[in-house]
Amino acid sequence: MNILPKRTAIVVFLAFAFAYFFSALIRAITATLSPTLTQEFSLTASDLGLLAGGYFLGFSATQLPLGTWLDRHGPKKVILYFLAVAVLGCVAFSFATSFSGLLAARILCGVGVSACLMAPLTGYRRWFHATSQMRANSWMLMTGSLGMVASTLPVQWLMPIVGWRMLFWGLAVLVLVAMALIAWQVPKWEVSPVSAPGAGGAPASYAEVWKHPYFRKMAPIGFFCYGGLVAMQTLWATPWMIKVAGYSPLEAAKGLFWINVAMLCTFWAWGMVNPWLARRGFHADRLIARGLPSSFLLLAIIIIAGDTLSAWAGALWALYCMSCTFVSLAQPAVGMAFAPALAGRALSAYNLVIFAGVFAVQWGIGLAVDAFKRLGLTEIQSFQSAMGVFLLCSVASYVYFLVAKSHNPSS
Repeated sequence: MNILPKRTAIVVFLAFAFAYFFSALIRAITATLSPTLTQEFSLTASDLGLLAGGYFLGFSATQLPLGTWLDRHGPKKVILYFLAVAVLGCVAFSFATSFSGLLAARILCGVGVSACLMAPLTGYRRWFHATSQMRANSWMLMTGSLGMVASTLPVQWLMPIVGWRMLFWGLAVLVLVAMALIAWQVPKWEVSPVSAPGAGGAPASYAEVWKHPYFRKMAPIGFFCYGGLVAMQTLWATPWMIKVAGYSPLEAAKGLFWINVAMLCTFWAWGMVNPWLARRGFHADRLIARGLPSSFLLLAIIIIAGDTLSAWAGALWALYCMSCTFVSLAQPAVGMAFAPALAGRALSAYNLVIFAGVFAVQWGIGLAVDAFKRLGLTEIQSFQSAMGVFLLCSVASYVYFLVAKSHNPSS
């Protein structure tokens, strides 16, 4: 452990947060661009789901080697190499002339920004006090929500002026600026043993992460509930508002803007209250168990209401996303369940679970919508049925969370 002075810690946090802001903007921008891309490239619902999910496919593919590299080489070196790939991905997206070109560029973007949260969280595990780590995690997610806010109305306003291709050139330049800040402000990684000793003195590996009861307890809710939250926020809330609630693209962009503002405020509040809750015994498991069912109730209301509560669709989606943030407490809790030398692997493995879930939910809902249409359901009924399947999966993952043993060592 090498705890940073408070002033240095703040500067390091801001440098990482600047990069994560643009990571989230790149992640979420397809929701705002979905009407334009659908029209320009004649995309189906499953095409759109695969395109948005392509980012998460690339993101997920790097998580296992990323964890090992973070433990060995440290956050600074790793994130700089990855962000260089993100720059290439943004440029490639701006040049794309077909669906396959868009998809390849999105996968490249996903690879490039895949270290933007795991790198700082790995650093915070060594550089920050335990009570500060939960706050730093929540405020990193708040920064991500700010990036998602920037991906809504600001992008919608800029589209007629510069076009979507120039937007990605601008993102490439801003990612380069983020790289410069990290290279300047983030401290070097102090070399430590390659891995912590495992059972029987064997070198630690991902096997120790996968077999840990607490990791297994948290994995299903990470896949369906956390992954589903990101899938809704970055894609399917917008088509729902347009196809089901009857919003115009601009109205949907406004709805998504306020959803992301609500998420920003929620994560800011989590960062403020987490240390206070921890001191009073309200640990992550307890908060998730009590708070997450509210998200199931809200999603059920959205599904059953369909187009009958069109005026409230944006507000209901905002409440749903806010209620899902209870599951965000699982990520830092998983990191703190392992020794610092294994933190990179543990965090990256759990991130793999989350973003595999995002990819599965984003593409799966698109496939389900198209499949229900082929069965003769109307578009609204197809969206309702697809979301209903997702809700059942989320509830099942929560039930497993309640009954599974954790054996979580105290932090």
